Amino acid sequence: MTEVFVIRNQSGHYWGKSKSWVTGSDPRAVLRVKHQDEGVNSLVELSAKDVELRGEVVAVGLSEKGEPMLTVSDAPLPEIAEPEAPGSCSELTQEAAADPETQRTASSSQNPAKTANGA
Repeated sequence: MTEVFVIRNQSGHYWGKSKSWVTGSDPRAVLRVKHQDEGVNSLVELSAKDVELRGEVVAVGLSEKGEPMLTVSDAPLPEIAEPEAPGSCSELTQEAAADPETQRTASSSQNPAKTANGA
């Protein structure tokens, strides 16, 4: 096999084996597939998660070592948003917690016996 397929985004970054974008400076870190349709399926999955993505499946040749020969991107890698820690409150939840009306509604819905008795 003299070529493989890789996924490249609009910034020239490649989709990596670690499920994140890489510049291509380390060809071993880039996800490569044998068949174009495998790459297209992966690109569709990525596009479903990121509607801003403009990617393409590109055929690239292999070096003597069997690594893809890539053009390294000069563009900086996109920053990865840190996921919220489990149990932390989002801004909306914090605002709702600070609103007395929300607290009154929440407490009455948690204890229906109080509202049924009129207390």
